[in-house]
Amino acid sequence: KDFMQNTNPAIHEKRREERVPVAHAVEVRSIKGATRDISASGVFLFVDAIFVVGEMVDFAIDFSRQEARFILNCIGKIIRVETRDGKVGVAIKISRSVMHST
Repeated sequence: KDFMQNTNPAIHEKRREERVPVAHAVEVRSIKGATRDISASGVFLFVDAIFVVGEMVDFAIDFSRQEARFILNCIGKIIRVETRDGKVGVAIKISRSVMHST
């Protein structure tokens, strides 16, 4: 048996919080995009813009429903940028967030 082989994927997982696959409208630097997934400490989103790993960004996620408007305003650090199927994907670690409702 190979001692380097591990069948438990949780051993290799660096994330502490569960990611929830969800698509919400997001705006970063006045550029609109969409989330792919969200956790308590971060978000992965698709947006048509170029970002630099290590850069701090302000962004807003729209959790609105028909009956109420909820916007999560965040500040976070870009930890990964990747291109998939012609789209730019950005992973952001959230350092601060405030929910606003109207």
